[in-house]
Amino acid sequence: MRIIDLARKDLAQIIHDWKSALFLVVMPILFTLFFGFVFRMGESGGDPRLPVGLVDNDGTGSLATDLQDLLSASELVRPVLLDAATDVDAQVRDGDLAAVIVVPAGFTAHAFAGEAPPLTIVADRSTTAGQTAHSGIETAALRLLGAVETARISADAYASQADLSSETARQAYMAEAVDLAIDEWRQPALRVVTEKATRAIAGTDPVPSGFRQSSPGMMVQFAVFGLITSAMVLVLERKSGALQRLLTAPVGRATVIGGHVLAMFAVIFFQQALLVVVGQLVFDVNYLQAPVATLVMMAALSLWAASLGLLIGALSRKEEQVITWSLIAMFLFAALGGAWFPLEVAGSTFAAIGHVMPTAWAMDGLQNIVVRGQGLSTSLLPAGVLFAYAAAFFGIGVWRFRFSGN
Repeated sequence: MRIIDLARKDLAQIIHDWKSALFLVVMPILFTLFFGFVFRMGESGGDPRLPVGLVDNDGTGSLATDLQDLLSASELVRPVLLDAATDVDAQVRDGDLAAVIVVPAGFTAHAFAGEAPPLTIVADRSTTAGQTAHSGIETAALRLLGAVETARISADAYASQADLSSETARQAYMAEAVDLAIDEWRQPALRVVTEKATRAIAGTDPVPSGFRQSSPGMMVQFAVFGLITSAMVLVLERKSGALQRLLTAPVGRATVIGGHVLAMFAVIFFQQALLVVVGQLVFDVNYLQAPVATLVMMAALSLWAASLGLLIGALSRKEEQVITWSLIAMFLFAALGGAWFPLEVAGSTFAAIGHVMPTAWAMDGLQNIVVRGQGLSTSLLPAGVLFAYAAAFFGIGVWRFRFSGN
């Protein structure tokens, strides 16, 4: 019970300092909001494909529409309908469009008659965008002409079984056949998808973004930053002689150290709980889809941060040193551990170096929950690594702990 009494005494000192609320509550929320909007702005919300213009001079012909459908299904280009009066050369030259394809008058009739209709493609093939757009247009055009040829062969074969003697009936049949072929092109039976393998669990989302990156990141960062106030209590009590006087009371060294660590743990755990609630209700970060896993990660992160606070308090002789060591720890662990940006975007080498930091494992555990929608099983390894770091920091902190200011 004396450990709890000592922890309550530390908590009372921290609560009476109004600056604690600023650093422990207000600042993490503001930083979460700021970085969340920054990450959202960096997301590619629009269509990343190259815009290509489509000029339809074919009038009532149906193949220009079919070509548009094929271009829409392309992974390289997206069609933009243009008026016949548009200066297509200027559009390409000014970079507004990567290329323009012009469907000539009578295109559908010539194609259905078995002729090779000319399509005009305007593109600057000296540029990468122009080459890519030209390739995407050629692919769509070849698929269209292939579908037309298939429809012609089918119409010739079907003509002996049905009345396709009139040109109107034949063209209607071919138009329907082309549409069916286009549908098959747009919905292939087999698709090959290539994905980059990372340290993330197979089959998960690629790179976390928005508040799903900033909310866990700021939880991890301010778990370290919040140690300034709690570690400061240790230094002030050592300087005032309060720690040394405690040894004259019927309490052991382990009780004194345990009380301070428990206070630090309670402060960080409360901060984590508050940020989880704010993230869930305000920023739509779904921590509670796996509440047990979230609780385990909160406990592991809080215990690691409390052990780090003990170590900082043990090493610091002055208040300024507490601030210096805490800021160094925050910047080092947050930057290299993926709290500021996803390690996936920095490459495999940086990600491997980052995972030397306990904060990288904390981010992994939290993002397994909020980004990848996974549960307790995927949080056990990150939590275990954090507990191991906590034990190491705690051991060094106890070893270097001093009750006097000398």
